[in-house]
Amino acid sequence: MERRAALEEKPATTCQSKDWFQYQLKHQDKTTAARRGQFNTPHGAVQTPAFMPVGTQGTVKGLEIGMVRQTGAEMILGNTYHLSLRPGDDIVAELGGLHKFMGWDGPILTDSGGFQIFSLAQMRKITEKEAIFQSHIDGRKIHLSPERSIEIQENLGSDIAMVLDHVVELPNKPQVIREAMDRSIRWAQRCQAAAARNDQAQFAIVQGGLDEKLRVECAERLGALNFPGYAIGGLSVGEPPPEMYRILDATCPALPADKPRYLMGVGRPEDLLEGIRRGVDLFDCVMPTRNGRNALAFTDEGTVRLRNAKYQRDPAPLDPKSVPQVAGLSRAYLRHLFMAKEMLGPILLTLHNVAYYQRLMREARQVIEEDRFEAFYEEKMRGWASGG
Repeated sequence: MERRAALEEKPATTCQSKDWFQYQLKHQDKTTAARRGQFNTPHGAVQTPAFMPVGTQGTVKGLEIGMVRQTGAEMILGNTYHLSLRPGDDIVAELGGLHKFMGWDGPILTDSGGFQIFSLAQMRKITEKEAIFQSHIDGRKIHLSPERSIEIQENLGSDIAMVLDHVVELPNKPQVIREAMDRSIRWAQRCQAAAARNDQAQFAIVQGGLDEKLRVECAERLGALNFPGYAIGGLSVGEPPPEMYRILDATCPALPADKPRYLMGVGRPEDLLEGIRRGVDLFDCVMPTRNGRNALAFTDEGTVRLRNAKYQRDPAPLDPKSVPQVAGLSRAYLRHLFMAKEMLGPILLTLHNVAYYQRLMREARQVIEEDRFEAFYEEKMRGWASGG
């Protein structure tokens, strides 16, 4: 407690991460803002643009860790709030940290818990000091301050820790959005001051709702604090996609060009390419895994809803380019697995979807290097619009 109190009194300083937290811009597409880069971490390099599968509770749902590696994923995401409740961040630390605990030797990014404050809106109270809300498991009261969020993430031992931010519903009153943005900046400074590990980088989170001026202001104020990376938060919470793209158009140019940019919680394939086109480097979303568990597959020809009766006798493969476990199977067989409630169905479709997202990122990186991103973008959009 004395250590934490001392850290809380210390003024915010610039992050002092070791040299391994470096972003290298390898190539800038000639006709768009798409960037090909590399972000180095203690557990390896991440080639960008990159998509991070979500492993909220120390597992990418439905996949054992070798399958996650097979997809080509280089960095995965864990969640501060969920892991602090089960099994407990102290237990994860005692057992050697999250990498060892879940058997993943690549980079890990942990969310701060800020989105859980937002999603548990009926049970929360926000003060300048902290957020207070009830556990969704047993109803007990939880106090989550910037300092506590960083303490949990340092116990987990992730490579990248997200600062605690204040997310608000959209649309909202301008005053509410302004107050949440200002608080997010103050909390980011407190997260910096609380840092005790130099093998963990903190990423700040830009807020500001759908107000372009607030987003730019927030990006510039956080940029002055010299974080190793920057996220764009508070989007994909119900606003129409064009509104999100408008905010990205304003925000990305205001972020430091020599730091990675992470668009949080955005995951439709169309949105990934729209983000890359505007200069975003990192993405995460539960969409490929959640949809995989619910019989929806992503392909270059659009989504395939395998519970649809038209696939009952369909001998065609789901996707000839899919992983070996799926490429040779018919749509009829995959549909049968779901209709028979066999666990193999969700496993195979989750594996396919995560691998599809990773393939999309590999292709995007290649065409950026070749200055062909715009043509690639248009080709993919036509395919997805055609329907599965």
